[in-house]
Amino acid sequence: MQQHDLRQPKGATHKRKRVGRGNASGHGTYSTKGLKGQKARSGGGVSPHFEGGQLPFVRRMAYKRGFRNPFRVDYDQVNVGQLERFGAGATVSVEDLRAARIVQRNRPVKILGDGELTVALTVEADSFSKSAKAKIVAAGGTLVWIGGEPEAAEPEAEDTPKKRGNAKAEAAPAGEAPAEAKEETDDGAGS
Repeated sequence: MQQHDLRQPKGATHKRKRVGRGNASGHGTYSTKGLKGQKARSGGGVSPHFEGGQLPFVRRMAYKRGFRNPFRVDYDQVNVGQLERFGAGATVSVEDLRAARIVQRNRPVKILGDGELTVALTVEADSFSKSAKAKIVAAGGTLVWIGGEPEAAEPEAEDTPKKRGNAKAEAAPAGEAPAEAKEETDDGAGS
């Protein structure tokens, strides 16, 4: 026997059921759709998750609004006031903060500006708030960014108009009224 001699066993294949071709076809009258009803109509039927009017499963579940940003970074927060316990001139790293039980989770660390700092420290952290930077530097300390200092945001161009309505007024030279105001004064003078 060769591969081309193989055939499907009898009954494995059959013709497609052609419904709605008259009673002689064996599938006439109701065309396998039963007696009337929503599912017997043209274009009728219900969605797969329809539960007969019962409150659907998806609506019985808890519904949480919003979303979680996948790029969000959760920091362990340390205030500058908590750094007072370290001696002057000390280098405070994330490991030192964990050893002192100030930080207890394995997350990036951000230094915040609450509290006062009177000793000069070298502080190593993943991020710093503006007020924390100012207080550490004012106390004579230095900042060390883990992973490198982030690039500063570029300032916006000064020549871009802030509001759409002020664009015409800004375009007029100094000492001259805007074009619309000129037209109004000219109309008043002619009458």
